[in-house]
Amino acid sequence: MSKTMDEMQKEVDDFISQFKVGYFSPLALMARMTEETGELAREINHYYGEKQKKETEDEKSLTEEMGDVLYVLITMANSLDIDLEEAFDRVMKKFNSRDKNRFERIDED
Repeated sequence: MSKTMDEMQKEVDDFISQFKVGYFSPLALMARMTEETGELAREINHYYGEKQKKETEDEKSLTEEMGDVLYVLITMANSLDIDLEEAFDRVMKKFNSRDKNRFERIDED
């Protein structure tokens, strides 16, 4: 079952609202985003790069690591009262206007 971004933001908010600590500060969330992005980069390097995993390292999936990044992004957006559906619409409008002729299109053959 697919979820909208609004539903995901609400689900994260419901989860975090259970705890007295609430949302961490934007700076702490940025540090966490950097950490999770680094873990994703490490896994991509193991899958597609030359760096092999150590025997002691656990196998992690790219799906799990991307999920971690998405969770932290949603947490940060919620803490800053940012609607991610609106943010996504804005960025797609920008790409569709600014970059519409940037790359060779499939239908231009």
